[in-house]
Amino acid sequence: MQQRRVGSTGLTVSRLALGTMTWGRDTDEHEARDQLTAYVEAGGTLIDTAAGYGNGASEELIGSLLGDVVARDELVIATKAGITARRGGREYNTSRGHLLATLDASLRRLGVDHVDLWQVHIWSDETPLEETLAALDTAVQSGRVSYVGISNYSGWQTAQAATWQRAVPGRTPLASTQVEYSLLNRAVEQEVLPAAAALGLGVLPWSPLGRGVLTGKYRTGTPSDSRAASAHFANFVNPYLDERAAGIVEAVARAADGLGWSALEVALTWVRDRPGVTAPVVGARTAAQLRGALGVEELSLPAEITAALDDVSAD
Repeated sequence: MQQRRVGSTGLTVSRLALGTMTWGRDTDEHEARDQLTAYVEAGGTLIDTAAGYGNGASEELIGSLLGDVVARDELVIATKAGITARRGGREYNTSRGHLLATLDASLRRLGVDHVDLWQVHIWSDETPLEETLAALDTAVQSGRVSYVGISNYSGWQTAQAATWQRAVPGRTPLASTQVEYSLLNRAVEQEVLPAAAALGLGVLPWSPLGRGVLTGKYRTGTPSDSRAASAHFANFVNPYLDERAAGIVEAVARAADGLGWSALEVALTWVRDRPGVTAPVVGARTAAQLRGALGVEELSLPAEITAALDDVSAD
């Protein structure tokens, strides 16, 4: 798999990342092992998790597979801090103390002495930005983290955070931003992507398949084994089951038919090759689904197909 640099840093990763949001909850140890094996065999190197995924279950499962399926130094491990599940909901806390305590817990669950990329999972107005970013500096200076990034920041938030880190020598520059980006959601093109490009941040798109909708699985209804049919993912998927999304999905399906590809391959290749993108984060329910995504390594969209998809998906 081709390697790309993460922004203006020296860190290189495969141009598809393995997402593990459901590991330890919907994805059990055997399925996770099969997915990680398939990913590594395809040349993948970047595995993305978060302390908030399954209340740490995802990190624990990854840690159990390190040294067995793949050696620690063959993976770029990325995790996040700032979102936790509390009292049946989600709690945002980006205070310095909470972030560093969460990092230490992540390292224990993963069974490693450092992570390669540590990201603030969410923006929070409850903590001064300089305090949040000071946690990133401490993490790097202590050797617990190699590179740092942000996630789910708006354009102005991205620019403010990245500029703050560049303003004074000794602070750790941001390496990346992780944001939702697909043919169904191109909002980041307005401000986030230009900010990232100007300030040297790599872009890691999450839900590059439009929360699964761009695969075409919902064209004729909701499959019983799909995320839209599950209690904890239905509200996540439903916003993309509207008329606008249906039109884009049909355009993707037509392009796939013409190329002899799957709809997944069309949608994933489109976002992978957008300007500024480092590596889309692909989360699959099964190893078979993941292998379908990994097959895009040999593909590139014709310019006229890309232009047509750009037109039909423009807001």
